[in-house]
Amino acid sequence: MPALDGLRILDMTQYEAGTSCTQALAWLGADVVKIEPPNVGDPGRGVGRTQEKRYSTYFCNWNANKRSVVLNLRTEKGRQLLLDLVPKFDVFVENYGPGVIERLRLDYETLKEINPTLIYARLKGFGTYGPYSEFKSYDMIAQAASGAFSVTGTPDGPPTCPGPTMGDSGTGVQLAMSILAAYIQRLRNGKGQSIEISMQEAMTYYMRTRVATGAKWGDAVTRRTGNAQGAPPVNIFRCKPFGPNDYVYMMPITSDHWDVLCTAMDRPDFLVDERFAEVGNRVQHAEELLDQIEEWTSAQTKYEVMERLGRAGVPVSAILDTQELHENEHLVARGFVKKVKHHGLGEKRLLGFAPQLSESEVELKCAPLLGEHTNEVLIEELELDTDELEELHAQGVVH
Repeated sequence: MPALDGLRILDMTQYEAGTSCTQALAWLGADVVKIEPPNVGDPGRGVGRTQEKRYSTYFCNWNANKRSVVLNLRTEKGRQLLLDLVPKFDVFVENYGPGVIERLRLDYETLKEINPTLIYARLKGFGTYGPYSEFKSYDMIAQAASGAFSVTGTPDGPPTCPGPTMGDSGTGVQLAMSILAAYIQRLRNGKGQSIEISMQEAMTYYMRTRVATGAKWGDAVTRRTGNAQGAPPVNIFRCKPFGPNDYVYMMPITSDHWDVLCTAMDRPDFLVDERFAEVGNRVQHAEELLDQIEEWTSAQTKYEVMERLGRAGVPVSAILDTQELHENEHLVARGFVKKVKHHGLGEKRLLGFAPQLSESEVELKCAPLLGEHTNEVLIEELELDTDELEELHAQGVVH
């Protein structure tokens, strides 16, 4: 059975931060009903939209395994339908901008009156209180505010935008973990509760190593080091045929790693070379060492280097690009790359979800069309009949 079978979630999230939270829970088996506004729906539906006008690749990557219900919450009837659904669900999740939920009169105290055991989860850029609480935020704003930009880039370059969207999805996964903790607590004491998470604060969790090693106890500034995340030869190295991502990254950080690297490269002379024999010498002669290693890697493809060094025991990986992720033999062999039939797009590849539970299995399903499950959910949960639904459709309350 799915691990979270029976956990029911009302999902009022948009874009990525909140949707990553509810998708993670859906992939663990929760029933997630996504509440969307009429016409546009979650604005993430339009991010990078191409030939399929009803939803985009971006939306499909963050809303798999959910059901979509369209309610016009700006009408009293639409709002009342949502309030009628609240007692049927365990969790309510939202990540709207500052003040939106309050204007809709869907705050925790209001929903708690209807469902006292409700777990009410909120994700905000800077939280709901404090000097920045009214500031709007997106992924990279949270990363800038958490210090992530400041440690990304080369030593002589400016702060740089990190590639992964951890400000959104990293916060979302932390919120999902918090919801599960609250759910376990409710199973023990029968009480619901509210949860708040700030994107800025959540992002600092992923900064802890860089803070600890560079800033000590907050008494210094962690410096940018580019790809040199350790003593030489920790770095990237070019490989043939010298395309934009034809590189490997290696991290030989122990003396054993250094020994097997030299052996795998057929360069035992490095082990006794005064320039490279000790860590301090390798730091002093870093440029010479890196040039020597890159001369060796440049004669091979990144996969050949990865295979040779990886088998020898050197921590190493080819720099995989986003297309290669979907074709990577290791990820394919592990069943991580899924083929899912999408509305209007046919069968497309999606990357899976990392956790593997031996006693839980959930099939990856495509993201819903806007309002695809409106009638289904309202009939199941509120026992509305056909005439009532037709009237609500005609009045623009549902879609």
